[in-house]
Amino acid sequence: MSSINFPVDNPSAQKINTLIPLVVILGPTAVGKSEAAIQLAQRFDGEIVSADSRLFYRGMDIGTAKPSTGDRLRVPHHLIDVADPDNIWSLAVFQKEAYNAIQSIHMQHHLPFLVGGTGQFVRSIIEGWSIPSVAPDPHLRQVLARWAQSLGVVNLHSKLAILDPQAAIAIDPTNLRRTIRALEVILSTGKKFTDQKKRDHILYNPLLLGLTCSRDELYLRIDQRIARMISSGLIEEVQSLLNHAYAPELPTMSAIGYGEIVAYIQGKMSLEEAIVMMKRRTRIFVRRQVNWFKLDDPHIHWFQAGGDSLDDMTKIISEWLTDINWERNRSEI
Repeated sequence: MSSINFPVDNPSAQKINTLIPLVVILGPTAVGKSEAAIQLAQRFDGEIVSADSRLFYRGMDIGTAKPSTGDRLRVPHHLIDVADPDNIWSLAVFQKEAYNAIQSIHMQHHLPFLVGGTGQFVRSIIEGWSIPSVAPDPHLRQVLARWAQSLGVVNLHSKLAILDPQAAIAIDPTNLRRTIRALEVILSTGKKFTDQKKRDHILYNPLLLGLTCSRDELYLRIDQRIARMISSGLIEEVQSLLNHAYAPELPTMSAIGYGEIVAYIQGKMSLEEAIVMMKRRTRIFVRRQVNWFKLDDPHIHWFQAGGDSLDDMTKIISEWLTDINWERNRSEI
């Protein structure tokens, strides 16, 4: 990737200024990241790169709270609707495509915004992970899948926790695909999964901005969002995906919201039970998100959702862009 070179008095500042500026909007599900990112991008001539793994897939709009067509007309978005539900994007694929999108935005003299709640995906970009280059082993995956059937998905995850506690913390215990992948890498190489994510390709100068709110308010937002999903046609959306022959066993179809509605359509639970399970799984997911980006992290500027948060975030971005000579960068690329 190309670098930006111009004379500065401070050598450490020169190193920072050769990295591509990247605004990162963090926070838990339903806190309001998407709308905040859109408004901030409008103020700074920016474009948004989604780091939410749920938004990659076409036809999965309501259950992922995907930005609307109108939202995407307000500000260009990248890495949304880029794959079919049965074409699962790995972390490595995401990282490559995110790098390409950020570079393209930067070369157009626009400010890239990385937005999302998938902590692993965000960290892979801002920390420059080298993703383990372990080729898939179909036989080993089959063995692990059979083991999961025998033990149960959560118990298989507990085995991962013994071998690599950090990897287990980062992976939802019910996410069989990611659990199997981590075990596959560990068993194939004899090394911890987390140890193989080297961080040696730093390409960006990130400004980390986090949105937060009280747990009670966040849970209320989650409940309201789920109610909107149901009233907006989530059941019909899931039925349409099933009608297009997307198997219920796909990772995308077992994601929060989709798995529960599939179970409802199949008569395995009532709608009320499905909604309760959606709320429960979302709250668990939110608690896991906190493990990636903590409120006491000194590298993150945290803001309370609502109120004057947008104006405060705007001020921080403006000051940061001045510090890194962003306008000068744009004129000298």
